[in-house]
Amino acid sequence: MSVLAAIAVLAVLIVVHEAGHFAAARLQGIHVNRFSIGFGPVLWKYQGAQTEYAIRAFPLGGFVGFPDDDPESEIPENDPDLLHNRPVLDRAIVISAGVIANLIFAYLVFVVQFTTVGVPDGFNYQPGVLVPQVMQESPAAEAGLRSGDIILAIDNRELGSSETAIQELMQTIQNSPNESLDLTVQRGTRQLDVAVTPAPNPDGKSRVGVELIPNGTVEYRSPNGVGEVLTLAAQDFQGMFVRTVQGFGMLITNFSEMAGQVAGPVKIVEQGAGLVSSNANSLFPFTAIISINLAIINILPLPALDGGQLAFLLIEGLRGKPLPNRIQENVMQTGLVLLLGLGIFLIVRDTTQLEVFQQLFQ
Repeated sequence: MSVLAAIAVLAVLIVVHEAGHFAAARLQGIHVNRFSIGFGPVLWKYQGAQTEYAIRAFPLGGFVGFPDDDPESEIPENDPDLLHNRPVLDRAIVISAGVIANLIFAYLVFVVQFTTVGVPDGFNYQPGVLVPQVMQESPAAEAGLRSGDIILAIDNRELGSSETAIQELMQTIQNSPNESLDLTVQRGTRQLDVAVTPAPNPDGKSRVGVELIPNGTVEYRSPNGVGEVLTLAAQDFQGMFVRTVQGFGMLITNFSEMAGQVAGPVKIVEQGAGLVSSNANSLFPFTAIISINLAIINILPLPALDGGQLAFLLIEGLRGKPLPNRIQENVMQTGLVLLLGLGIFLIVRDTTQLEVFQQLFQ
């Protein structure tokens, strides 16, 4: 069920993103002839008064179609309500609406979390330290650690049930460069031994490539009114947004070191499933952070993404006329091929790193 929940999150976020484009166009009276969730063969469709709504076979994607790109459309080329005939600002609103929708949705996720689950009010510590994420191609990944694992002991020293467990684990790892450390790990109902060798960093502290959070359950109380819910949601959203932007900045400035940590949909589902299986409430921050990531990725000025189309609009605004269609089509097609290639590469790589897949070939 945790895997299905993670897949459902991705599907919902895609619907939210495409619904943003769709709503921004329709509210401005711009023609929209298709709204599809997924890619590939059509599983179900409904023809509305103006728009065909469809669900397709592969749910991790979607698109909003405009008559501008439909050679069979009967709408005249000079119709003022075609997207390409609208002013630059109108088109920019439509293109950026998907990103805005994802950011708003992430904030609302926190609002729902504080309203339904409650406001954090203490922590009930359990033995060990939880590993919510394992960096790809890191010593931890090579040793076999997985998202959702709980590290109970290191070199036969139990970490115990306290707030100092993470600090003790981190200090041992940081002070043991190139030394094999024996970890006792809880994975579901199984307990296993994992040997990991921390890699030294230039700062003198070694790393294994994992995120660590306390193992246990958060204690909650009812919120003190709507004001507290909205304020806490804004604080959590701001903090997560800033950390995500900083993460993208590190990826750009240290691409050679960070490239291995880029995750595709398979890895995202695996990490989400690991978090949800250990704590169902983790579905809320998982949904929010993926929604924020989706927004930031789409706003990057890369071909075939929303940011790439906004870059074309910016050039058009500065030139007073759009770039020739041939140039735009070539750039967009090249970008689409590169993105599809990257997507396939990430899916294949992440699939081959799944524990179930590796066990098949042992």
